Amino acid sequence: MFGIGMPELIIILVIILIIFGAGKLPEIGGGMGKAISNFRKATKNTDKKPDPDKIDKDNSD
Repeated sequence: MFGIGMPELIIILVIILIIFGAGKLPEIGGGMGKAISNFRKATKNTDKKPDPDKIDKDNSD
């Protein structure tokens, strides 16, 4: 339905290059990579059960 081919990707990359410039692209890519890795870590941590020793005991009402 929304097939993105090679011509569309090239147009998007050219627009991004014009907006941000060549100097900022490595910083943007690094920031996005860190964000994706943090998101993956957060989703993997939700599968684990909480450690009872690390639970804040002051919040027990």
